[in-house]
Amino acid sequence: MAWGMLVLAGTLEIVFAVAMKSSEGFTRALPTLVTIASGLSSVLLLSLSLRSLPVGTGYAVWTGIGAAGTAIVGMIAFGDPVGLPRLLCIGLIFSGVIGLKIVG
Repeated sequence: MAWGMLVLAGTLEIVFAVAMKSSEGFTRALPTLVTIASGLSSVLLLSLSLRSLPVGTGYAVWTGIGAAGTAIVGMIAFGDPVGLPRLLCIGLIFSGVIGLKIVG
């Protein structure tokens, strides 16, 4: 249950970052509301998952999912640069997340 909440929290972290970009500096109402709602929901789910997961593991997984997922969305939706070094780095983040799950 805690891992499921943590993965959902990380996914909401991706929504948070994309909505923040789409808000154009908080000048657009709907993306601004999505930014606020997803950010608060993400932190709430993280805090609930930390009731039973180690804080270091939980935080690292949460930020890893958010960072790697946001980088991928940026490449697909916003034309961020795509290259083998960037993809390898994203792979390393996911490897770290999986490793923390296995040893945690």
